Amino acid sequence: MSFPRKWASKSATAIHASLSSIVFFFLDLIDAILCVVYEFVDQILEGKSRGCYCAASLPHSTGENELSDTLFRRRNIFREMWFLGFARKFNLSWKTSKPKIHKSVNRWSDCSCQSCNSWTKNEDGNLHVVVKDSTSREDSVQEPSENVIFIHGFMGSSYFWTETVFEHIKEDRFRLFAIDLLGFGQSPKPIDSFYTLRDHVETIERSVIKPYQLDSFHVVAHSMGCLIALALAAKHSTIVKSVTLVAPPYVPSSVEGSVLTRIARKRLWPPLAFGTAVMSWYEHIGRCVCFIICKHHRIWEWLIKICIGNREIPWKIKDITRHTHHSAWHSMHNVICGGSKFADEHLKTLINSGVEIHLIQGDQDKIVPLHCSSDVKSNFPAVEIDIVAGTDHESVISGRREEFAEKLDSIWCSSRSRETLNVFSLLPNQIRN
Repeated sequence: MSFPRKWASKSATAIHASLSSIVFFFLDLIDAILCVVYEFVDQILEGKSRGCYCAASLPHSTGENELSDTLFRRRNIFREMWFLGFARKFNLSWKTSKPKIHKSVNRWSDCSCQSCNSWTKNEDGNLHVVVKDSTSREDSVQEPSENVIFIHGFMGSSYFWTETVFEHIKEDRFRLFAIDLLGFGQSPKPIDSFYTLRDHVETIERSVIKPYQLDSFHVVAHSMGCLIALALAAKHSTIVKSVTLVAPPYVPSSVEGSVLTRIARKRLWPPLAFGTAVMSWYEHIGRCVCFIICKHHRIWEWLIKICIGNREIPWKIKDITRHTHHSAWHSMHNVICGGSKFADEHLKTLINSGVEIHLIQGDQDKIVPLHCSSDVKSNFPAVEIDIVAGTDHESVISGRREEFAEKLDSIWCSSRSRETLNVFSLLPNQIRN
């Protein structure tokens, strides 16, 4: 009986591979045609084309501010063919150097409603930050002694934390900061930013650490936000107390080959993997999806309200539309693909500095493979791993909110207890006695 099952499994794999090749062959063609279409439309509606990465060359840059090579090395057989090759001449004006961020007007394919442009009222260009501070309560008797920065994942916002975990963290000694990352939620979405790892870290510093004068803090992050959290914590390793990573998309720096191939392999099944592959490999198809969903989100929200009886739109639906294609596309490549190669360096810096690192992931996670956690543990045994049974990429938090809040509290208390012991151990023997 084992032979027929094995044969059926191999046949299904072969059929899936063949169908995937056919579908992505046509997607290559569609994306190449859309490249030309968008060049003309941008010229007509904006007076110029901002260019794309189809014919751009990889610039010479280093460090966390560099552009990911996955932006430039996404193979598409139709780009090299003569009947679409003429699109290259429209890309000559594309600049690979990083310009200064300023409040740019959204493109014609992006939404320009008041909700999406609310960040333009912020003259400093800072991120949208939600603060839960116990000192604002009348019955509060002391300043919170612990600061915690929460960083959401790809296509998320501060809602991911404020609507799930915040209400279950009831200790008065914590001051909680939930941010909307650059390009997401109610934060700025400049079209002349490349949304590199350094861009995200610097905007968090400018929006939270400096204005609130944080002299110490914990970091909690989910998915893509984990890579940003590691970079932020490593930069401030002398004052960060603990780092909690939930489902981090970790790829060891020693792994050869394209990170994009590992994170978003071209396949039809499961559907979530297919959607991830399309939005990661095809710049212009992704822009079409954002034009349909994000630019016209008010129409979709109106239709959803009719279906749900005119109730409040769920925050998860709002998160899906609160970004631009430019911000999502560059964050995907420059943070997840390009920034992942710095994760080992950041982890090593934090461990050498004695910072506690905790990793939590659901055993049913279909977005970030479970081997990411085992790879972290294999390379960095000091990292504490907690695999939660019966949970996936989001339900590991949203499906067990109280338990997750209790886990965070235990991590923070453990960090504080260890810090107290370290200070006590430095006291002279006669004072201790």
